[in-house]
Order: sequence, then structure tokens, then C-alpha cells
Amino acid sequence: MPLKFRRRAVLVKPEATYGVDPIPTGAANAIQLADVTISPMEGQEVERNLVGRSIGEQAKILVGLHVALEATIELTGAGAAGTVPAYGPMLRACAFSETVQAGVDVVYQPVSVDEESVAVYFNLDGNRHVLLGARGTSTIRVAGSDFPKATIRLVGLWSTPAAAAYPTPDFSAFQTPLPVTRANTPTFTLHGHAGVMHSLEIAQNNELVHRDLVNDESVVITDRGFAGTAVIDAPALAAQNFFAAAEAQTLAALQLVHGTAAGAIVQIDAPRVQIGRPSYGDARGAATLSLPVWLIPNAGDDEITLTIK
Repeated sequence: MPLKFRRRAVLVKPEATYGVDPIPTGAANAIQLADVTISPMEGQEVERNLVGRSIGEQAKILVGLHVALEATIELTGAGAAGTVPAYGPMLRACAFSETVQAGVDVVYQPVSVDEESVAVYFNLDGNRHVLLGARGTSTIRVAGSDFPKATIRLVGLWSTPAAAAYPTPDFSAFQTPLPVTRANTPTFTLHGHAGVMHSLEIAQNNELVHRDLVNDESVVITDRGFAGTAVIDAPALAAQNFFAAAEAQTLAALQLVHGTAAGAIVQIDAPRVQIGRPSYGDARGAATLSLPVWLIPNAGDDEITLTIK
């Protein structure tokens, strides 16, 4: 019997000690994901280039082995204000801190030091791949006729895959996403302009480096730069001149609020956003403006805040 590709399960659990397996379980650590792909054996091949042999291929040495996993999470509330969303470990793996105010909200902000790591179990119908010491990067996307989501890429340490029972995942803590509509998404402002938003994409752009050196093997985050694109209905220049804002390198805020009821709200705040060179587009006859955005830190680690409440 062939393995069934639809039978893919992913378990994710934060590590107390880097690279030490905290042993995630299906009951406590299953993550509801979409579009899951795995690169089960990334690395390089080293050529030996030996002489004195006949022509032909020579055996290679595999080095720098590691594993990468990419998937999409649905950005939703947690069901109750001040409750950690079930996808929280994925954000923590991408160098976001997690601050819980019981009964109020859960706040995620980027960090530059002491980034957390997670253990990932990827099970393909009984074939299990384990990624320890995994860290990642995220891309948030909010678009009309869809629901908010984030694509996550995780890179973890290599371990030899092994047969393991397919887990029984518990997804009961995951919420059903709300589509992006006028009613469900009450707030979008960019530089003070409440534009008709078609889409917003913000990439974290963490640089993930796998190191396998003497006395150290790890995945480290060496840099980041939040950037993306907002697409809105093109405003009249008399109402909002984004070309002038781009020319002046003006820094001003972006805010998006999705969801209206406690336990179902996702809020994005970026206080210092620079606009890149705008360009026009066409959306079924409506003129649009595509605005590159760069999220600029102020004191540091404050260029974006994701609040679940």
C-alpha cells in the first residue's frame, strides 16, 4: 500500500533547552496547518575530486544536513480574550515574544536576542521526521475574499527519519477564521488614510542560518527586516498623496483590526511605516494603488505588534 499524502500531521512544542526534544504529543501540541511541505534533507554535497581513477562519477560526502518545513496558519482569535492562540508556538519559533494579559489579550512582538526554538514532529502516514532547534520566519497576509493567514518557514536540525505511529491530533483549540469583509474587518488605516484595502502582506524576512561547526550546531536568526505591500483603491491626490509621502520618506502608522467580538480579534499595529514607490493597478475597473511598505523600528523590537484579543 502506498503512503497517503493527505495523512500529514505536524506537532510543535517550544524547547526549554535548545535542541533537546521536549517530546510533543498529538493531544497537546498538534498544529492545524494548510499547504504543508517539507524539504526533508537539505544541505550540500562535497566533491572529493580524486585522481588516479577511471573517468566517471565519484561518491560524494553530504554535509550541512538540516530540515525545512513550510506551512500556513490561520490567523484567528483564541476563542476568549487573554487566551493564547493554539498557533502561538509557531509565532514564538519566528522570534516573537508572547505576553499574556489574562482576560485581556495576548501580544506578540519581535525580539532580537534569546530567540526561542521549537521541536517539530512531521509525520507522513507513519514516516516521522523530527526537527529539533527549529527557528523560522513568517509572512502575514490579509486579503479580501479570503481570511487572515501567515506562512511560516521553519528550519531545524537534522535527525534520521524513523517509523512512528501516526498521531491523533487534537485541534479543538483552533478557531474557524472569519473572512475579510467590511463587517468583519472594521479598521484599516495607513498614514492616517482609511483606504479601501484589497490586500496587505507583511514579510518578517528573518535570515535563517544553519551552522554545523566544531562545538556548535544550531539554527540562528542573523537579521530581519519587516517589509511588504498594501494594495488599496487609489485615492484622489487631494485626499491623500502617497507619492508625496514616499518622496518625503514620511514615517507614520499602519493599523488593521480584524474581528469585532472578544476572543475573535486580530490586530496589527506598526507605528513607523515608510512608503516606497507607489504604482497604479486595475481591479475590475477600479484604479488601485500598490504601496511598498517598510516597517521601521524606533527603540528596537517595536516595528510591529500583533495582538490577539
